[in-house]
Amino acid sequence: MNGATRTIDKPDVERAIVDPATYMDRAAYDAIFTGLRRDDPIRWIEPEGFRPFWLVTRSADIVDIERRATIFLNGPRAVLKPRTFEERLARQQRGHSEIIKSMNNMDGEAHRANRAVTSRDFLRPNIERMAAQLEPVAADFVQRLVDKAPTCDFAADVTMWYPLRVILTLLGVAPEHDGRILALTQRIFLDPGDGADPAAAQADKMAAVEGFFDFFRPIVADRRANPRDDIASKVANARIDGEPMDEFETLSYFLTLATAGHDTTAASIAGGLLALIRNPGEMEKLRGDPGLLETAADEMIRWNAPVKHFFRTAAEDFEIGGKTIRAGDSVMLAFASACRDEELFEDPFAFRVDRTPNRHLALGSGPHACLGQHLAKLEIRLFFRHLLDRIDHIELVGEPRSNPSSFISGIVSLPIRYRVRR
Repeated sequence: MNGATRTIDKPDVERAIVDPATYMDRAAYDAIFTGLRRDDPIRWIEPEGFRPFWLVTRSADIVDIERRATIFLNGPRAVLKPRTFEERLARQQRGHSEIIKSMNNMDGEAHRANRAVTSRDFLRPNIERMAAQLEPVAADFVQRLVDKAPTCDFAADVTMWYPLRVILTLLGVAPEHDGRILALTQRIFLDPGDGADPAAAQADKMAAVEGFFDFFRPIVADRRANPRDDIASKVANARIDGEPMDEFETLSYFLTLATAGHDTTAASIAGGLLALIRNPGEMEKLRGDPGLLETAADEMIRWNAPVKHFFRTAAEDFEIGGKTIRAGDSVMLAFASACRDEELFEDPFAFRVDRTPNRHLALGSGPHACLGQHLAKLEIRLFFRHLLDRIDHIELVGEPRSNPSSFISGIVSLPIRYRVRR
């Protein structure tokens, strides 16, 4: 368990929870959160430089909160940010209270109506029908791996780009724009950290959002003038309560679709390969039975849990686990902790490609569960099927590196040496 049972003092826990560096080191993260699940699974946290919040670390408690969407609201606090950053954002004047209008900050009917714009497209039967369209994308990126043999940075050279190309394919965006979209996404999701200049951090995020909006404006105009049978046309021509979405809403929706899935899926694929390298028995099991790709994809997502948390805000007093959460209190749902919950998983610190059942929370739960979860699993299955067909030996040739972020984090550098199958 990589030291997951050691005791950590209260001040150290609170500093670690808000320190982006904690999320680069899974062993350190597991040590902290294993102790919290065991000793104080619903804990009041008052870290210096941040607004206080309840930290919820067990799967059952998170599921209980997520199914009470009228009590625990998405807004106004979405993710962990330093107090100074939040205060500056609250003062920002742009005609809207948010940087973008995202489903991640919606509740109730507004959330249901916005989700309904594309929810049918992302149902599993419809996603599976996309396999023929996406198969060449997976094959192309494995070919890129082959072309770079015998070494490459698997995360930076391959997986960072593959899920991005998938979602942009579905949005009708040509491959020559991938680099621009990736750069903008990384600026939006960069964790400002406790010591960051809030003015500079916010200004850069705002500039990145405007960059996205500038990019998608002509696509929206094209799909309104020449609608096609694709997701981009559905969003561009969507109506909420019978009325067309305004420009800010429409562009926000495009930005959300373009950014929400590719960082997390890339982290699951890179982290999944690392888990297979470090667990050669599981690699051989998967090579011997490609039918296990279905369960292996879920296990890769559980194992890496790229989305570390989301916040909810209590709309009324609520008692859970012997603690009373007061109306107005913030609640941090630690999804990555739930993915190691000893009460839910047998041997949660073991990576098993055939794990079943696998009721992990890496993709959320309840009405706010990840819209693109079936797409992410399809991408992983397609990619590893081609990889296992073409590559017959893989080993590390350097230290893996993750990005420092308490929100979305995962492997961003994975140097490997590999042999192409003849």
